This record gives sequence, C-alpha cells and structure tokens, in this order.
Amino acid sequence: MLLAALLAGCQGGVLDPQGPVGAAQRTILLNSVAIMLAIVVPTIVATLGFAWWFRETNTRARYLPEWAYSGRIELVVWSIPILVILFLSGIIWIGSHDLDPMKPLDSQQKPLEVQVVSLDWKWLFIYPEQNVASINQLVVPAGRPVHFSLTSASVMNAFFVPQLGGMIYTMNGMTTQLHLQADQPGEFYGRSAHFSGDGFPGMQFVLHAVAADAFDAFINSARNQGQTLDKASYQELARQSLDVPPSTYRSVEPDLFH
Repeated sequence: MLLAALLAGCQGGVLDPQGPVGAAQRTILLNSVAIMLAIVVPTIVATLGFAWWFRETNTRARYLPEWAYSGRIELVVWSIPILVILFLSGIIWIGSHDLDPMKPLDSQQKPLEVQVVSLDWKWLFIYPEQNVASINQLVVPAGRPVHFSLTSASVMNAFFVPQLGGMIYTMNGMTTQLHLQADQPGEFYGRSAHFSGDGFPGMQFVLHAVAADAFDAFINSARNQGQTLDKASYQELARQSLDVPPSTYRSVEPDLFH
C-alpha cells in the first residue's frame, strides 16, 4: 500500500509518461537509479553489518591492529565503482543520441509543425500550416508526431511538458528544435522550467491531445474567432502581462515567427 501511495504521487509527472520520448526518458531514469542502488544499498547494509559484527559484546570478532592491505578487498572496492560508471556512461551515451531533440520520431505520419514563442509571461503557439495561433493552450492530434520550432521574444526560458518529455530551452535570436508525441488523448500540463521574472509561476499551459477530427474542429473554430496576429497585435501581445487566459488568433501574418 505504501508503494502504491508513493507511485500515485507520480501521476502527471515524468514517471507517468504518455509518449515515446517520455517513456524512453523514464527508462533511462529508472535504469540509472537501479544501477546506483546496486552500490548504495550494499554499502548501507555493509555499514550496518560491520557495526553489528564488531560490537563490543561479540567475542567472535577478531581484532587485527596490524592489518593494512587486502588485494581482494581492493579489487572489490575499485571494480564496483568502475562498473557503475561504465554502465551509467553507456546508458547516457546511447540515450543522448537516441533522444536527440532534433531527431524526428519514427512514424508513418507527417509531423505537425508548431512554432513556439516564449513571451513575458505566456506561451505563443503558431500553427504555420493551418495559419492560426493560440495563447497558453496547445492542441495536437494524439498519435501524431509534433515538430516544435522554439524561440524566445524575451529572456531565456524553458519549454517542458513532463509527461511527454524533452525539456528544451528557448533563446532570443535563435531557434531550437524538439520532437514529441502524445500516444493517447488527454490533457497534459506544460510549464516554464526556467525562472524568467515576476510572472514565472503563471507561465503555464495545457496541451490537449485529441482525436484527428477534434483537432480539425479546433482549427476551424480558431479560424472563425479572434483577431489576426500581425506585427501590430504581436507587439501588443509581447508586452509583459500576468496570468493570461487561453485565446486564439484566426490568422497569422506570413513569416511572423522568423
């Protein structure tokens, strides 16, 4: 019951992945913890065991004041940390290349293109192929890869959807890349993972993974309401503001992201 209670607290976080990137990152995390526990747990057990065995009342314990060296103990003491480092290095090396943010996900479907701009203090999501945009809400088709192009219009920030994996920084004057996918429909909370000023606590959004027809309905709805996102409205949007509610733009001026 205690284990179940502890695992329940992981719901909605990195230990409850809902996409291939998040699942792979969880595997790396759990494997790394298991390898490190392989040295931590025996060390704790040995410490307690030595304290118990060499207690004052144990007459069977031998006192060897002249003892100084044991080749077998030296071998164990050095081989275990070396093996741990080798295993961890292998996991990190392989995982770093397999989960390269710029590497497209294996899928038969064409990725959805989304351009992300971190502002003070809200997130702007532009759908260049659909020519609409949204603020502090992101709607994507479940089961379809999403290719994010990310930048910042202000200070450096970090885009992070814990259940989908792949935190990545956004920086002014440059574009970073990220590939994610939500396997099943659901709502996944995204946030800024880098302090960016007074409005940082409220710089959050909800990623809605929906069926393909629901995504089309969202796009059609966005095209029929809101204003056009052009340079003038973008300059207004870029002003500092707190706790901005979700909204959409019916169209986007070409090449605004670039």
